[in-house]
Amino acid sequence: MRVSFEVNGEPRTADDVWPGESLLYVLRERLGLPGSKNACEQGECGSCTVYLDGVPVCACLVAAGQAEGREVRTVEGLAEGDALDPVQEAFVRTGAVQCGFCTPGLVVAAHDLVRRNPNPSDAEIREALAGNLCRCTGYEKILDAVRLAAAQVGAS
Repeated sequence: MRVSFEVNGEPRTADDVWPGESLLYVLRERLGLPGSKNACEQGECGSCTVYLDGVPVCACLVAAGQAEGREVRTVEGLAEGDALDPVQEAFVRTGAVQCGFCTPGLVVAAHDLVRRNPNPSDAEIREALAGNLCRCTGYEKILDAVRLAAAQVGAS
């Protein structure tokens, strides 16, 4: 089947998609957007988190056909040209990245939190990131990144 949808503001089409194929597979393998990571394939780790019509979802759990006619925004789509989104910039500045495998999903989840709540408490940050697993950082630098991004977004 053919799936046509908007990805990061551009119309995109994927051909020869089989009915059970995930949105994650289409994004990574058919459209060449490797930012969202394929880790658990069960919606448990959050590494594949993308926006679907403005709502964060685990792309591994979304059948590609469900994206037909809809809007998808990946971690690559958060930046404006060469300018990183404040959340992406905060992750870099605070060193919230180690192996980088969980980073795309954490960035999307943090981006969603900060756009909804530009002044989140630590408890709200932890709750917003609860669906994202990191095996390397211990989360403290990730929390620092979200705090920094919230301060930057709140100040603008």
